[in-house]
Amino acid sequence: MKYPAIQNFVGGRAAKWHGDSADVISPLDGTHLSLVPLSTTADVDAAVRSASAAFPAWSTETLRQRSQVAYTYRELLRKHIDEIAGLIHEENGKTVDEARAEIVRAIEVTEFACSLPQLACGEALEVSKGVECRVERAPLGVVASITPFNFPAMVPHWTIPIAITLGNTMVFKPSEKVPLTTNRTAELLHEAGLPAGVFNVVHGQRTVVESLCDHPDVKAITFVGSTAVAKSVYVRATSHFKRVLALGGAKNHLIVLPDALVGPTAANVVASMAGCAGQRCMAAASMLAVGAVDAIIQQVCDEARKMVLGKNLGPVISAASKARIEGFIAEAVAAGAKVLVDGRGAVLPGREGGFYIGATVLDNVRPDMRIAQEEVFGPVLAIIRARDVDEAIAIENASPYGNAAAVYTTNGAQAKAIARRASAGMIGVNVGVPVPLEPFGFGGWNDSRFGVCDITGKSSIEFWTQSKKITTRW
Repeated sequence: MKYPAIQNFVGGRAAKWHGDSADVISPLDGTHLSLVPLSTTADVDAAVRSASAAFPAWSTETLRQRSQVAYTYRELLRKHIDEIAGLIHEENGKTVDEARAEIVRAIEVTEFACSLPQLACGEALEVSKGVECRVERAPLGVVASITPFNFPAMVPHWTIPIAITLGNTMVFKPSEKVPLTTNRTAELLHEAGLPAGVFNVVHGQRTVVESLCDHPDVKAITFVGSTAVAKSVYVRATSHFKRVLALGGAKNHLIVLPDALVGPTAANVVASMAGCAGQRCMAAASMLAVGAVDAIIQQVCDEARKMVLGKNLGPVISAASKARIEGFIAEAVAAGAKVLVDGRGAVLPGREGGFYIGATVLDNVRPDMRIAQEEVFGPVLAIIRARDVDEAIAIENASPYGNAAAVYTTNGAQAKAIARRASAGMIGVNVGVPVPLEPFGFGGWNDSRFGVCDITGKSSIEFWTQSKKITTRW
């Protein structure tokens, strides 16, 4: 075991837990990294008590004072970027460059939190002579955030810096597969001057999630993960009258038109499909090939073959994930899909215990195939042929998901029309991973999001606060 056993982080320090523990396995080579707590309801109670005790003092600090912690924390993230990237590489498997990129994104959201004194400063107006109306933003109290394995730094920072800078205190539950990055985050926040109890970490699985949903002192919850679990969290937590934003899975479609630039389009499609081993809710899942685009498809295959295991393509998270993804491919082939590039059975010499899948491209996929309907979460591109734009839009709109869609074209009018017609919350034009940057928020539609507001950007201010209206006459 490379690292000491992980502990929860409660009240500004490491805290023991009451449950069992599970192994933390590196997907790079299958080695045993550490042990992670499988916490109990009692452990969640302790963390909530810690957050509740910290809330009165933290919430009464000025927004400007709280933002100073975010400023300091931002500098610590920059200082320790190599160290954190190394942890992400080990426990998640993505390349070091990909890990650094997600930390840069975490820094960008933290910078947004630093700007909150200017964005959440309230409003005032003399509504009649001698009478003033004023609106202030007040924090909710103890809040919770539950995140997946695929971005150990970026996704947690969609919520942590914004929620706590706005005056809330937090109980955070990361994926049990990637606990190392989270505990280092907690230590750096404490080093930045965050008071004890403002940010707490409880590791575990379903018991922790359900306990947070049920706890009467938790006022709001965000969740990022699969659609099935997102629905469950949303229903369970809202039944206790909590404010909930639950982001689910995706099935993103890239619509490629015949006038698209061959080289840039192919490179961008493959980067979207295979980046982070395809383990992201913004990854290209299906390419809707409209009309005569065989030259682009050939170039896509050439670019896919440039994805080299261990160099620019990391492993998937577990042996079970590898088997599930390869099962999707085999089932599609049996149903009539044509393999253009086959990544099954990939092995990285020297790391034979890792969970690797090479970039895979399938042609002649039909919309009714399971691989065209369900989230694969691996470096697999399913090409679906469409006669025209109307058919492509119909296929895209038929998906129950609505996270992202993209169009590749050199025709501005066509791009604008498709952007308007696509049923997705985030649209790319010649951009395969259309993630907005602050102050614009991240959030999809349909079965990709349950609840209101976006999880980042200006919209997140509404989620993490409530308005207080004050009318004064002198």
